[in-house]
Amino acid sequence: MQDMTRIRMLALVTAALLAGVAMVVAEEGATQPTQPAATGPATSAPAPVRLKVLCSTFPIYLFTRNVVVGRDNIQLDLLLPAGVGCPHDYVVMTKDMQTLAAADVLIVNGLGMEESLTKPLKQAKADLKVIDSSAGLTDLLPLAGEEHHRDQAEKEEHKQDKRPPNPHLFASPRQAARVVRNIAEALARLDPAGASVYRANAASYAARLEKLAEEFTALVATLPNRKIVTQHAVFGYLARDAGLEVVAVTQAEPGQEPAAAEMIELVATIRRTGAAAVLTEPQYPSRVAATIAREAGVPSGVLDPVANGPSDAPLDYYEKVMATNLKTLKELLGPKDR
Repeated sequence: MQDMTRIRMLALVTAALLAGVAMVVAEEGATQPTQPAATGPATSAPAPVRLKVLCSTFPIYLFTRNVVVGRDNIQLDLLLPAGVGCPHDYVVMTKDMQTLAAADVLIVNGLGMEESLTKPLKQAKADLKVIDSSAGLTDLLPLAGEEHHRDQAEKEEHKQDKRPPNPHLFASPRQAARVVRNIAEALARLDPAGASVYRANAASYAARLEKLAEEFTALVATLPNRKIVTQHAVFGYLARDAGLEVVAVTQAEPGQEPAAAEMIELVATIRRTGAAAVLTEPQYPSRVAATIAREAGVPSGVLDPVANGPSDAPLDYYEKVMATNLKTLKELLGPKDR
């Protein structure tokens, strides 16, 4: 009888122990997340490829910014400082070489504007893709230089020379629109997935620039005197497209002021041709040009080709500057109230 009682007690204790173990296992299972069965090595979605695009000059950077709006995989940067004008004599720095080496694409003005960058570019990254924003454009002007102090025989001989093309397309809204479309098409070939974005942006921006060009043409048509003197050849395309006539430049080379004899000749040219005004650029000192204008008895003013600008320039910066240029031309060359 005692043995039976002992057996029942052992059975009850064993059952109680088993029940306790089951509860512990159940509680631990409730606190651990269910692990899915392994089906192979873990993978993640590939990160979008970022295209590192570099622009050589401020106007090209400004145009390209308008083209790539809304395309998130583009990392766009400016090579030369925004405050640098045309890089005719720009000296490439070590940091510029590093920036070039890290880029996938370089968009340039072309037509010889970046000549000083040719050798450093090859040294920094020989396989860097280069987009020439002027590629395929026709009706280019030759680069004018020391026309104001050549005699007629020398001028005729010079006209027959193989002069390089004028690279300052950006200073004319009509030519700027062509450049913008070129940039968009080149980027569309490199990044087909963004082609529709580039082309739509370019079409919209170019249309605004062409509207500006028409405003210049309409204004110039009303001017009694369309003859001007500029600091150098930067306004060649604007003058041609709008109907202005550049009778002389005050600097044979950008930043190179005329000698005293050349200043006297410039004054004589202004008087002989009846030029209406001398125009300077904010990128260069205006003192000498203003002196020439004063001696010739004509007004002087500032016309901005947008060769440089603020590093944080808004997308419509070019349009705003050109609108100011329109007002300047109207004030200097328009009919004077009596």
